[in-house]
Formats: sequence, structure tokens, C-alpha cells
Amino acid sequence: MAIRTIRERGDDILRGKAKPVAEMTPRLQTIIKDMYETMYDSDGVGLAAPQIGIKKRVFVVDVPKEDGESDKYTMINPEILETSGEQEGFEGCLSVPGKHGMVKRPMHVKVRAQDENMNWREVEAEGLLARAILHENDHLDGILYTDLVEGDLLDNEEE
Repeated sequence: MAIRTIRERGDDILRGKAKPVAEMTPRLQTIIKDMYETMYDSDGVGLAAPQIGIKKRVFVVDVPKEDGESDKYTMINPEILETSGEQEGFEGCLSVPGKHGMVKRPMHVKVRAQDENMNWREVEAEGLLARAILHENDHLDGILYTDLVEGDLLDNEEE
């Protein structure tokens, strides 16, 4: 496993549409492991393949829960099936270091995606996990949270 370089805002790969994954390969397995390692090393809760320069429809999330456990998912070829409700909160991004901004997103999301074994699964999420899934899924379509920020983009020292 290796820590990959995270592409930052201004890199063209972050604005492109990622391509579907046809099959699991040893190379893709390594990429997914590297994505988790890179995400953890950067103290993130999610990372999409385009953020490390891979134009594939893959992202990983690992959101801590109140009980000390976490919601950890690898999502390949995700499809948002439904959303509902609304939440507003600060978001940041590993591709936009040192910044955060207020973003409105649905409170609930239902997503269908393939896992590391290419088996289709449906996941329903609320709150922070829903926010993370939607944020990472946006990366697969070339959308950054900065496109959705209401008000100013703030430095991390500001509130």
C-alpha cells in the first residue's frame, strides 16, 4: 500500500467525469487500499479516485459513529437512488486544503453501488454519512463542494 498524492483544486482531473469500472482487477484492489491509506493519513472521512488522479467511478468513506465504531464503505459505480430532507453544515475537502464552507445537502440518501467484490449493495445513510457519500459522489462528476458553498469560503482558522 502507498500514500498517493492528492490532487488539488485547479487540477483538470477534478473537473472531469469519471468512467465506470468494468471489473475488479489487482490494480484496482491496490488503488482502493491506497485510497484508504491516503484518506486516513490526511485525516479525511472520504476520498474519490479522481482526487488521486484515477478517472474511475470509485470512492471510499469511513465516517466515525458516536459509539466509537465507523461506517466504512467502498463504493464502485455508485448510483444515487433517492434523497430526502435537508441538512446544512460546514464541509471541507482534501482537494481544497485549509478551507471550509457552508453547504446544504440532503439529510438522507439511498445509494446503490458495487463493493470490493463487485457485488451490488444498497446503502441508506443519514447525517454525516449521507453528506460524505454525496460529497464523494459529486467528485465522480467533476463537482467540488466549493461549487455549492453558500456564502464565503473560509480559512480553517475562521468560523
